[in-house]
Amino acid sequence: MRPRTPLRKRLLVRLLIASALIAVCSVTATAWLAVETTTRALREEQGQVLADDMEVLTRLSGYAAAHPDWRGVDATLRELSDRIGRRIALTTPTDRRVIADSAAPGTPLPPRPAATVDPLSTDTHSDRGAQRPGVDPRVVGPYRLPAAERARLDELAGERRECYERNGVTATVVRTPSGRPVLTDQDGSAVDYVPLECADGKLNTPTATEAEALAGLTERARRCLDGHGLEFLEPLFVTVDVTERRMETRYPIGKLRAHPYERAQRQARACVDEARRTQLGPYVAPPADLFLGVGDRPAVRFDLSPGNRTKVVGAAALVLAVTVAVTAAVATRLVRPLRALTEAARQPLDRHARVPVTTRDETGILAAAFNELTERRARSEAQRKAMVSDIAHELRSPLTNIRGWLEVTRDGVVDPDPALLAALHEEALVLQRVIDDLQDLADADAGTLRLHREPLRADELLDQVAAAHRVTADTAGVTLRTAARGTPWLDADPVRMRQALGNLVSNALRHTPAGGTVTLAARRDGDDVVLDVTDTGTGIAAAELPHVFDRFWRAEKSRSRRTGGSGLGLPIVRQLLAAHGGTAEAASEPGAGSVFTLRLPGAEAPGDL
Repeated sequence: MRPRTPLRKRLLVRLLIASALIAVCSVTATAWLAVETTTRALREEQGQVLADDMEVLTRLSGYAAAHPDWRGVDATLRELSDRIGRRIALTTPTDRRVIADSAAPGTPLPPRPAATVDPLSTDTHSDRGAQRPGVDPRVVGPYRLPAAERARLDELAGERRECYERNGVTATVVRTPSGRPVLTDQDGSAVDYVPLECADGKLNTPTATEAEALAGLTERARRCLDGHGLEFLEPLFVTVDVTERRMETRYPIGKLRAHPYERAQRQARACVDEARRTQLGPYVAPPADLFLGVGDRPAVRFDLSPGNRTKVVGAAALVLAVTVAVTAAVATRLVRPLRALTEAARQPLDRHARVPVTTRDETGILAAAFNELTERRARSEAQRKAMVSDIAHELRSPLTNIRGWLEVTRDGVVDPDPALLAALHEEALVLQRVIDDLQDLADADAGTLRLHREPLRADELLDQVAAAHRVTADTAGVTLRTAARGTPWLDADPVRMRQALGNLVSNALRHTPAGGTVTLAARRDGDDVVLDVTDTGTGIAAAELPHVFDRFWRAEKSRSRRTGGSGLGLPIVRQLLAAHGGTAEAASEPGAGSVFTLRLPGAEAPGDL
């Protein structure tokens, strides 16, 4: 006797309970939203709080960037406080000593600071309104140009602008915080196109003041690198970017002796950043914690009146009653087909029971999905049995050969000469290849196939694969060539991609007669990169094309593993492409050859990032 479902676990009861809870929660949420909406309407003025906070931080960071200390900040702080209607206070980070405060003396500070004002480590200001980490561009320090140098640069900027206009380029002269003029376009960006006539390099050359400051920065960075034991074969230098509206250092360029290049670059970047902050430190105010208070006016809240409460309770009771009635009717109709599904699911696995699809709603969709699942389970079972048989066949042949030769050698019938040992070694390699292929497929099925992605040029990938198979192609009398349209880039694992293309090229060489051609091609197709392996071989019948990527599939069923492979190469290709987010497809015409197409997401060239 089958166990009865407890009342509390029946679908009808659960639906009724869920509907009641939903109705109660809906009405409660509606009432709460009404009160909350009214409250929010009275607090719309607080929508600018975040913008005000950012403006306060930007203004104070600009003050710190232009002054060596916080003396005189009180006027700026009170002006900001009066404008946003909130308290603003600055304290030292360690002992919370008040530097400036818009509130009356002795007023307690908020529990935690809103931000730290440090122009040498900020991400709140840029000339274009963007978030930019690093040193505030308004920190000039020793890079501030004297009047004579500014006048000379202004003259050069005017000449450069006139040269641009003669060449049809509209530019505007804008002065950076250090006093250096730069040319910008209508959008405020640095002019990208520089006519050849105007590219004299004079405007971009650092002045004596900048050169002296940069020399000091370079020396500080060099001392830091020397302290970390890094030795450069080429001179270390730091440049100034005059094409942007900010002073900016470039990191050391050079080759290191006995140190990994990437590690040295990271250390050099850290040393230059540290040297720059050390150089600019005396010209800016010390870091300070920023405290922001709220307004003094309390938020106004509204409560429901007794009459409104009665209306809400009545509406809730009505909604609850209607919900329960409708849910009971719908649940009764839902339970009937679900019971049929339950009966079918309890049938033995070998019966592959199906259920009738009587509706078009979610229950009907569930029944159809159950029938599809039953069919897939039947096909999976058949494929599992076939796969076990194929694996046994693939492993049996080399094992039988190895065992036979070892037995006759043991009995003294055959001497273990080099030829015999080579044959046994070849059989062992066949076994290893089959096992490696099965392991790759198992990793792909389990989602544990590891990929080591890196920028990869498609044309170089084709050349590497072609070079690896050149000897085999020459031995078979087949012409192997590559053709790449442009230089498409991939973000892929080079080893896995060589494995996938190698499997396709091996198959193509195996099925292309002497005098034929195998071509590897690459091209860009929109955002994708397409790799083609084309041969002029025997081709594949139309009825067999849907199965070429099935495991242990061979076009000629009677062909042995030595002439037809293990039947795992193409499935591995599809799994590797799927792991890269790509697809693998095949097209063929019997007697004319085959084309295997790999489509993968493209990538930008490293120099364009």
